[in-house]
Amino acid sequence: MSAKDDFKNAYPIIVKQDVIWGDMDAFNHVNNTVYFRYFEDARMAFFEKTGVMPHMEATNVGPILASTQCQFRAPLSYPDRILIGSRIKEISEKRFTMEYAVFSEEQDTIAAKGEGLVVYYDYNQAKSCEIPHNIRDSFSKLQAAKHH
Repeated sequence: MSAKDDFKNAYPIIVKQDVIWGDMDAFNHVNNTVYFRYFEDARMAFFEKTGVMPHMEATNVGPILASTQCQFRAPLSYPDRILIGSRIKEISEKRFTMEYAVFSEEQDTIAAKGEGLVVYYDYNQAKSCEIPHNIRDSFSKLQAAKHH
């Protein structure tokens, strides 16, 4: 199995994108801040697939990013096509940790890995809250489907 196949099998959500020329910096590689947008794209795709956004629109209860980090492994440059993967690493009553990875097709390797701590938040009451059971179930189903 190829490195790309291994990557695709490891993440229930994969977003495909081209590296954009305008995201390069003076050192001729993708600027480090762009990786956080990549992570956000994958996180939002995960949320869309699991019904988080309609639930948030209906209830004003949804995720809020508490912290995020990235480890850069290989510089990305234009032109390249990337795959951005997302999955949940850990989940508790009110929060979960998402893992992300950015795979470079040009280099056939993972260019970056990261994590984000996401807290469930009641925007009406301005405080954290329990992750709704239907959302938690949707997360579990998506992740389980990838491993069968």
